Amino acid sequence: MKASCTYVPSDFAPIELEVPFETGLPVGLMTMKKTYEGEMAGESFTLFTSAFDQGSNTGSYLAMEVFHGSLHGQEGGFCYLHLADTRGGDRRNEVLRIVPFSGTGALAGIEGTGQMVIEPDWTHRLTLEYTLPKA
Repeated sequence: MKASCTYVPSDFAPIELEVPFETGLPVGLMTMKKTYEGEMAGESFTLFTSAFDQGSNTGSYLAMEVFHGSLHGQEGGFCYLHLADTRGGDRRNEVLRIVPFSGTGALAGIEGTGQMVIEPDWTHRLTLEYTLPKA
């Protein structure tokens, strides 16, 4: 199945991090929340790591997201990971994958992949292609 939604990130909370080595990009860690509307509706908590320069909008990130809500009306939750590289605003080498065995409730056994898009007007979109076990 395929599900589309929009989401709004909020509550960005940097976590103090002491990195023992210098790199060409600042390394960071933070948490954030997201609210989803559409065929995937609910909220999530995200642990976000990055090597990223805010001034040039260049770097990479890796995030683990814990979602709870509904997917096409099926209530439950699951984890998914996503990562991408950015070079001045574009996204490259993106990966989005549902973590195996992380589903709960009606979403138990969910598997799949997806894609995130940030539009020029800053609308955030997520598309998931997923399967659920046959009942």
